[in-house]
This record gives sequence, C-alpha cells and structure tokens, in this order.
Amino acid sequence: MKQIYSLLFLVLFSASFAQAPAGYYSTATGTGYTLKTQLYNIIKDHTVIDYAGLYVTYQTSDIDNFFENDGSVLDMYSENPAGTDPYNYNIAATQRCGNYTNEGDCYNREHIIPQSVFNEVSPMVSDAHFITPTDGKVNGIRSNYPHSVVVTPSQTTLNGSKLGTSTTAGYSGLVFEPIDEFKGDIARMYFYFATRYENTVAGYNYAMFNNTSNQVFTTAFLNQLLAWHNQDPVSAREIARNNAIYARQNNRNPFIDNPNYVTEIWKSGTVDTEAPTAPTNLVVTETTTNSATLTWTAATDNVGVTGYDVYVNGTLKTSVTSLTTTITGLAAETTYTFYLIARDADRNSSVASASVNGTTKAPAAGTTTCASENFENMPANATSYAVRTWTNGGITWTATDARTDQALDSRAITIRNGSLTSSSVANGIKDLTVTTQLVFTGTAGTFKLNVNGTEVGTIPYSTTSTTTTISGIDVTGDVVISITGNSTTSNRVRFDDLSWSCNTVLAVDELEKESFAIYPNPSNGTVKINFENANDKHDVAIFSVLGQKVFEKEYNNTAAAAVNNLQKGIYLVKVTKEGKSTTKKLIVN
Repeated sequence: MKQIYSLLFLVLFSASFAQAPAGYYSTATGTGYTLKTQLYNIIKDHTVIDYAGLYVTYQTSDIDNFFENDGSVLDMYSENPAGTDPYNYNIAATQRCGNYTNEGDCYNREHIIPQSVFNEVSPMVSDAHFITPTDGKVNGIRSNYPHSVVVTPSQTTLNGSKLGTSTTAGYSGLVFEPIDEFKGDIARMYFYFATRYENTVAGYNYAMFNNTSNQVFTTAFLNQLLAWHNQDPVSAREIARNNAIYARQNNRNPFIDNPNYVTEIWKSGTVDTEAPTAPTNLVVTETTTNSATLTWTAATDNVGVTGYDVYVNGTLKTSVTSLTTTITGLAAETTYTFYLIARDADRNSSVASASVNGTTKAPAAGTTTCASENFENMPANATSYAVRTWTNGGITWTATDARTDQALDSRAITIRNGSLTSSSVANGIKDLTVTTQLVFTGTAGTFKLNVNGTEVGTIPYSTTSTTTTISGIDVTGDVVISITGNSTTSNRVRFDDLSWSCNTVLAVDELEKESFAIYPNPSNGTVKINFENANDKHDVAIFSVLGQKVFEKEYNNTAAAAVNNLQKGIYLVKVTKEGKSTTKKLIVN
C-alpha cells in the first residue's frame, strides 16, 4: 500500500497545481473514439526533447518523494512500496548504465512500448510520458515482451515483477508483469501512447496492438489494461510526474488528469469479441527432405479473418495471411503434426483446426541436411530488423517484401534476402551459388562468404538481384556457412540474415527442440540454459554466425547451465545429449 506521506503529498499538491491548466481540455467534448481524437489534437504538438535529455527530465519527474522519500531514482521495477528497496540509485550520471551483470549495477531508460515497435523514430523515442528510469538488468529481462499477467514465472525480479507465459487470450508468448503498485501507472502510459500517436499507431506491429487507430489494442490486452487502470488509481507520484514532464515537453497525459477519459473512450467504442471459425480441409500437399507445403480452406469471421497461425508439433512456427504456406527447416525422414488457428483484427482466435501429419523425405545417399535459419520468428529488437517496417524517402518496406537497403539517420541498414543452392550442400567439394537482392546506399564493397569462419569468396553489392557462384568450396563434415559485410565501417549498420548450420547430427538424429530452453532471449550477455532432464549429461557449445566456437562445456546431473559475458551479436546454441543434438538461436543486445 502507499505510504502515508504519499497521501499527505497529494493533499498539499492538489492545493497548488495537481491538474491541468484551466482550459487545457476545453475542446475534449466528445465520447468514444471522437474524444480520443480530440485529446490527440490537444497533446500532439509538444516540445521534442532529445534522447539524452530524458535524464534531465528524470531529475524532476522520477525522484522518490513518495515511498522512502530519500531523493533516489524511482524505478517501478525495483521499488518496494511496503519496505526497504533491494537497491537504490541516485540521479547522478555515474549511476547510469555502461556494463552490468546483476540487478543494482546501474539504471537506464525503459520504453514501456518498446522502441522496436515504432522503429526508434522521433518523437516517440524520447517521449518521457512512457519512458521511465529502470534498472539495466531488469530492463533486459523485460526486453520487448508485452505487459500482462503471469501465472508461473520463469524469472522474478527482486521487487517481485515477473516474466513468464501469458494468460491473455489469443497470446501464448512471454509477458512481463509489474507489481500491483504500478500496474495502473503502466496502463495509463499505454493509453497515452495510443492517443498521442493515433496518427501512426495503426502501422505498428506489436502483440498488444490490433493495427487500428481507434481501439489500438487487441480486445484481450485492452481488457487487461482496463483492469489495471481500475485496480490501481492515479497516485500522487503520477500527478507529480505528469506535471514535471509537462514543464519539459509542454504536453500532458490526459488519463492522469482525468481517469474517466479511459472508460469514456474505450467502453464507448464497438468491440469485436467474436472469434473466427476454425480453418478446414488442412492438407499436406508436398514434402521435401526439409520442408512441407500446406493448404487449407479459409475460416470465416463476423468482421474478417486477418491471418493464420501455423503450428508444428504444438509450437507456433509462422503466421501467414494466405491459404497456403511452406514450412522449412524440418528434419529429413521425420513425421510432423500440423494445425492452424485463425485470428481477426482484435486477435480473437479460433479453436484449432483438425491436425494433419506429414513426413519429410529421406536425403540422397551421402548428403548432409542443412538447417537454414528461420528468420520469420526473429523478435524485433535493436539487433534484429527482420520483422520491422521501415519508412524512408517515401518508401515503406518490410522484411517480407524485397528486403532492400535504405539510408536511415545517416546509416545504411543492410538487410539481405538470399538463397543458397548446391544439392542441399551435400558433403564434398561444391560450387556454392548465392542469390541476393540489394539496394546499397553506402560505399561500394562486397559481402564475404564464410565457411566455418574462414572467408572463401566474395559477393558484390548491387542495386539489383544478383547471383554469384563460388567454386571449389569444401563443405565436408560439420560446417556453418555465413555471409557478412562491412560491419566495421563507421556510421553503418550491417545485419546478416543468411546463415546455415550444415551438421551431420542435425538430420535424423535430432533432439526435440523442447529438450532445452534459453532465458532470457534476447539477452544482454548473460543467459541461463534449462535442461528438460536434469539427470542427463549435456554438452553445450555456442557458435557465432561466423562459425566460431565461443563457448563449450559439459554439464552432468544438473538442471541448468549459465553462460556469462557474451558480446553483442547472434549466436547458435547447440546442446548434445547421447549423440543427438539440436540448436537454437540466441540474440545478445
């Protein structure tokens, strides 16, 4: 519960300037989504503070004058409202994050709506109304996961915030749950974002959003935010924070000034709660050694079906909008079970379709099956652009389109769409053919083709799709093939989305993917690998995308492995047990 001096502060504060200036909301006269647009017009034209300026704002907006009342930084993810905080930070620059390993090492800035949702553009990237000071370690644990309720946490912070599987209808991924004291604060930050960025929010791809500019949130997540808003009313701390940010940005969070705006907007609109029907006639029409093609008959919905989630052996593999898809990266001579779930714009989900089985074909004698990286499910964060939408120079494109380069904030973002062919990269001396599609705006140069970390050839940058064949490459045995380029050039960001793990133990003799789990992923350099069976021996090896082994250790009769101090990048984590192996991708921010 809140401390008594918080209540006294509220009384004293109300006497002076606890609400908006007179007339600030005079044009907010409507109801429903009309009211939301009116509020947008009131708060949209604010002063834009640069990203570094957030720390200046925090000197007045996020100081603990309410709990310990000690002038420390008020962090919602470390504050203990009923007792002593597990750690504290002063506002000095020396407490800000560089490197960190544990909670309490340093603090940085947490975007309640992740930066990856809006592609890190201004003014969202520095809008203090939804960006708060946060412990660096906890910021990494929360990552870009939605906020919702957790039943069984996989991680718990020192103040009781939790990371774990979602209980929100229609979303089965990981979510982050703050402590009760700050659930309303966070909900009102979401409502602010939905209103202030009404003109762009429909284009943001995020699990909590339904790609509309009116309701903004899926029905299930909206109901959760409404519950938090009602359970945790506006506090003195929020009022003071709102006023401090207003002094800097010259705009306010209307849902702190008038909490009734929340229900006037989101309870007055039309909410779709009807789920689509299940897809029918699911059929496996074709298989190869590492893929299966599925087709089905469309589901129906009272408003409209927006997509289909495709499950393989009970795990979400991909999401599509068409009535057919090809699932890749499968093991040869293996039977898989497939089913679909249809969803609509409000993320209402159908029951599962009837399941069908499909068996992949056997590879030709003497070949090694290569498992291509699956980038469709790569999370959106600072090191991954695979699921982002970028707009630049009047051009809007996504990873599912041509994947071209565009200059963005004076940086050349290299994202490549490629394919590699040569008899499934069977063992032996091979000619490797690489097809890329590029529009590169930086200095001309080349990509490098690497086998087990050694450069074996180059591929030129081009403004059109190009095919390059590099002859006489030895791909005998276990190999990792990757493509890199110009990552060390100043003011340039290079993202490699083309790599293969060609490993003899990854074909038929493969461990189940569920045999181990990595937390957190993405990570800030420290990860925990949990094993399904603690009584077995596990060999853990971690490879960079260049094929370089950066970690290897054997674990006996233990439930988990800890790996620390990994550098920023993309890795393959390989776990071997009784001669069988499987790999998973790890991203370190």
